[in-house]
Amino acid sequence: MNWKAVLAILTCNVVLMSASYTMLIPFLPMYLINELGVTSDNVNMWSGIIFSVTFIVSAVMAPIWGKLSDKKGRKPMAVRAGVGLAITYFICGIVSSPIQLMFARILQGFAAGLWPAELAIMSSYAPKEKLGFCMGVMQGALTAGGVIGPLLGGVLASVFGMRVSFFISAGALALITLITLIFIKEPPREAKTPEQLALAKEAEKVNLLKVPMIRRMLECAVVIQMAILILQPILTLYVAELHHSMDNVIMLSGMVFSLGGFAGAISAPLWGRYGQSHGFFRTMCITLAGTGFILIIQSIPSTLTPFAILQFVCGLFYAGVYPSINSILVKKSPAEQRGRIFGLMFAAQQIGSTIGPLVGGFIGTFFGLKFVFIFAGILMFITSALMYLKPPISRKPRKRFAN
Repeated sequence: MNWKAVLAILTCNVVLMSASYTMLIPFLPMYLINELGVTSDNVNMWSGIIFSVTFIVSAVMAPIWGKLSDKKGRKPMAVRAGVGLAITYFICGIVSSPIQLMFARILQGFAAGLWPAELAIMSSYAPKEKLGFCMGVMQGALTAGGVIGPLLGGVLASVFGMRVSFFISAGALALITLITLIFIKEPPREAKTPEQLALAKEAEKVNLLKVPMIRRMLECAVVIQMAILILQPILTLYVAELHHSMDNVIMLSGMVFSLGGFAGAISAPLWGRYGQSHGFFRTMCITLAGTGFILIIQSIPSTLTPFAILQFVCGLFYAGVYPSINSILVKKSPAEQRGRIFGLMFAAQQIGSTIGPLVGGFIGTFFGLKFVFIFAGILMFITSALMYLKPPISRKPRKRFAN
């Protein structure tokens, strides 16, 4: 298949996937209160638990799915994840208690892995000179879905109730699965000499966590995802606090949340091009520092309008972080190991996503919601500074792995 056709199809898939996720997740606290009978005193605790259980399970499963992706193919793993997620999203829409929702989210963790599967497919088709652009477009698609999801979710929740949003998300994920089955071909594998096959088998035994560059990128992903997921469970509540009312808070939260996604959809491909020209590591450090600085400033406004403007600016910087990390990982790994690489990356993100909501709920409950933004911003800024001051050590490649 032509790489441009693959990029176009996967971009549509990722937009639908991201919209399905962000249609629901920012409003989970309100779903717990309005539909499942959780009291406002306990909503932070339940939000943290229900956010985290999915990420715990998917963190364990992601490396397993990644390894299977390398052996059985990228496309089968994408189809597996799409079917599983569609079923579990539908189940989330019919639950009647927070405990049932928690178990549905556990099943969702077993099904997860669609995003790394899509990245692995795209990285197999992307020409080397277009890698940064392709990763940027994929991230832009992810953030574009982040624009559509909260807006659509807010409208649907206000008009039809939040359960309808779960059913629509399930339908969108089923559509992604169908598109993948019909239009995407399994990425071709390069013909290898007996010597190359022997090296590839030996590479399978390599502990990727011992490769310094890969390990540092994974550590970075844990902290970044933790900082971002600290914010998601409390964003709706914080918007209500700035709005000084609970009236239309779901729709307002959707609009504010989507501003970051809209900004990211614009800037992600530009950051990809910048990284291709000036270095992905440098781009990662710049965007991390910018994101951290804006997050800290977001704790200052006491009204909704300046906070919303800063949400847009934050999205401009944040959109460059993951395309840079993904591009670094692709450049530092052989093609036959990218399923494992992206599986580990997804696992790292899930670990951060597990810790983040719990920490965010604790800080929001005992110190106030403003301090959640300050803490998240400091995490981002410190990560950028540490990576810049002590960059991963470049060594001569060993076998097919570059350190």
